Amino acid sequence: MSRSITNQINRVKPFLSKSESQVCNWILSNPSLAINSPIAKIASAAGVSQPTVIRFCRSLDLAGYRELRHHLIADQHRHASFLHQNITLKDSAPDAALKVLESSIHSLVELRSYISKMPFEAAVNIMKASKQFIFAGLGASSHVAADASHKFFRLGIPCSTALDSQTILQKTAIAMPGDTFIAISYNGNWPELISGMINAKMNGACVITLTDPRSPLSKVASELFPCHCNEDLDIFTPMSSRIAQLTILDSLQVALALSMGDIAEKNLRKVKAALYDQTVPAQQKNLSKKIY
Repeated sequence: MSRSITNQINRVKPFLSKSESQVCNWILSNPSLAINSPIAKIASAAGVSQPTVIRFCRSLDLAGYRELRHHLIADQHRHASFLHQNITLKDSAPDAALKVLESSIHSLVELRSYISKMPFEAAVNIMKASKQFIFAGLGASSHVAADASHKFFRLGIPCSTALDSQTILQKTAIAMPGDTFIAISYNGNWPELISGMINAKMNGACVITLTDPRSPLSKVASELFPCHCNEDLDIFTPMSSRIAQLTILDSLQVALALSMGDIAEKNLRKVKAALYDQTVPAQQKNLSKKIY
């Protein structure tokens, strides 16, 4: 399953140097010209040196400009058959299910290509110094926020959620240093979410966002996890992006647990033991003790 180089460029954009960003912006604005232009012309048009163009290509995990040009040509002939909009009313249930599965797989393959560049270490440092986490999301992202809160509290750090506009605005209004808000949004354009995160930062809280790196919400972030999958939202709510968001949050939870060391391990054991005590019949517990 080949990846779209345009999508890849958009994903690494937040991590590029200033000069590489100039190359990035020119190519995104002039993809057809980029295909037909030698590297010297691209460097001149972007106002950078030729080695900068090469560094930009390597930031995309490409060998050089020739490979970038090859991918740009492929993008022009690409049909987005992996997207949900390829599902039609004529599809059978098994065919539709297969297309949804392929879309989710593609989302994870895309994520794999840039997840190593995400700010896990910086985010973990913020979270280790936090007194509480507040997971915020609206619409479909609210379910992702609720799932994350359910996982992170097991590490022994107080967690709560803000899943509607009123709660987001109220919780951010009383935010304070030591609070960390994790804001999740597919498009990053919800006014209440943006306003709330601005208020949280003004009150001394930290804000970690999972969103489109080109969105207004991304500009508010203390640390940004760029997350934006191609989806047709005219009919469908975000599906593939939700898979990517959940994977990033799972990875962040594991990274935080590893950084916390014995404390996290002890708390996770306590949580499991608490459930075990309530769900396993007494006879089975006695049997387990005899076996072990």
